[in-house]
Amino acid sequence: MKRLLAPISLALAISALSITACSRNNIEAVNLANEGDQDKKANNIDGAISKYEQATNLDPTNHKILGKLASAYQKKEAWDKVASTCARAEKVAPKFANYYAQHGHALIKQAEKGPTGWGDAKQPLEEAIKLDPNIADAYFDLGEVQFHGDDEAAALASYTKAIMTKPDELSFYAYLADLYKNLNYIDLAETTLTQALSFAKEGDKALFNIHSLLGDVYDRKRDLNKALTEYEAAKKSCGQCNEPGQPIAFFNLGAAYASVSPPRKSEAISNLQNFQKIICKGAAAARYADQCTQAQQLATKLGGTLQ
Repeated sequence: MKRLLAPISLALAISALSITACSRNNIEAVNLANEGDQDKKANNIDGAISKYEQATNLDPTNHKILGKLASAYQKKEAWDKVASTCARAEKVAPKFANYYAQHGHALIKQAEKGPTGWGDAKQPLEEAIKLDPNIADAYFDLGEVQFHGDDEAAALASYTKAIMTKPDELSFYAYLADLYKNLNYIDLAETTLTQALSFAKEGDKALFNIHSLLGDVYDRKRDLNKALTEYEAAKKSCGQCNEPGQPIAFFNLGAAYASVSPPRKSEAISNLQNFQKIICKGAAAARYADQCTQAQQLATKLGGTLQ
């Protein structure tokens, strides 16, 4: 009987050693992840990624470390790696909604430039909402997927749900209002934008789009004075207006000054001139060809010229 005990004892010993090795790996993984956290705080994202990668290799079952790695990749805008890391985390923690939301967002960022399609993001976003109906960004991203899939009705519903979930996020209102405007629901667009302004905070970058869209709404309603007020607010909110998409503020404001009665000629020419220099003589000229032509026409009508 004693001779039978030896193999059993050996098996137990091997099992104990395996458990000990596994525990050591788990502890080392946590230590490396903590070091990665310190690198991230010091803005050493590459260092943080290296530590998190080592940690996930030691303990691939720790979904929290996988989440940290995905977030670090997101800082680098390495969207393919964000998506693949989130997919790993989903397998380990299939009830954790944030991984699906982040996964879907990463797929959207890839779809903006290729190679993935917008529809690829739909499933993880829907799963995120199913698991946690309080993730506003997931509703918004799903709205983007639906919009690019030509399902405007579904997009309207998702954008609205994003606002209901996080009503102080101004950027959500801009997308909803823009879609309303494009569908010719001008009054609904106005209501959405004025509601957004009730949550406005100084310095919020979304204010530029809110005021610009509201100016366009009033333009369409032929309320030129209100349009001018909103375009002035848009220009104020973006300062030098040198970020992508913002130089249109000079055209909007110049056209508004030219259109009020009586026209404010010098202010109109000044803003149209800025638009001419920044856009019409630059790489974006083709994209804004219509506005460049209109700027020249407005300047001529006012008795001026654009250099």
